[in-house]
Amino acid sequence: MARKIRIEDAGFHHILNRGVERRVIFNTAKDKEKFLDIVCEVSEHYNFTIHGYVLMSNHYHLLLENSRGNLSAGMRQINSSYAQYYNKKYKRTGHLWQDRFKSWYLFDENYLFTLFRYLELNPIEAKISKKVGEYHYTLMHDIVQKKVKSCMKDSFVLQWYDSTNELLESVGIKMTEEEKEKISQFQKEATAYKTKPKKIQQKLKLEDYFTKDMSKLDRNEAILKAWQDGFMQREIAKFLELSDAGVSKILKKLKVKT
Repeated sequence: MARKIRIEDAGFHHILNRGVERRVIFNTAKDKEKFLDIVCEVSEHYNFTIHGYVLMSNHYHLLLENSRGNLSAGMRQINSSYAQYYNKKYKRTGHLWQDRFKSWYLFDENYLFTLFRYLELNPIEAKISKKVGEYHYTLMHDIVQKKVKSCMKDSFVLQWYDSTNELLESVGIKMTEEEKEKISQFQKEATAYKTKPKKIQQKLKLEDYFTKDMSKLDRNEAILKAWQDGFMQREIAKFLELSDAGVSKILKKLKVKT
């Protein structure tokens, strides 16, 4: 079967790569730090911005933005540089990676925050940490520890949120079944297209979520949707002329339901 055409266009990409036969590719903390150093070195050269990441024992995820059509070249550099380091250190030969990296192009910027949460919740789903920001090799841990690497300082989450605590609360919400299905569908369909990608949409404004005549129930659901898309509680409260505590109560009630 012919390989799908990979989208190289400028924009946001979800990147995934695994060790060959799903073997461990990060044996130590030093291995993970080396990989991140390589990511940032290559990102500087290729003008990538890393908006999110998670390193697990046998695979990694990156939420990457490129400004030119150079995704494959940059990712080849990252993967080959780390493979050379790993093979030399552990005196091994042969392929380190299962295959060429997988990538999915994001056509809708409103999906960004959901995907960021998906990456950050990986260690919790794997039961190796209990809360967001606890696992060392994620951007949220770097933010909490105030050790954000140079290639990640322009991450959209740092632009959207002023408060680390509010960001932690927003990211830590459990994924709904609808969101899980959205991610699954996205990964099935968005690997590559033969047609030129559409320009990524701008983030919605709060007025796009609410209408004057909507019911209280619909309003509350819209509050949850806006929050999941990255709007801060205080932004939503100010827009709707509600108290911060009132919005927080609505979110907590709906999060229990989901």
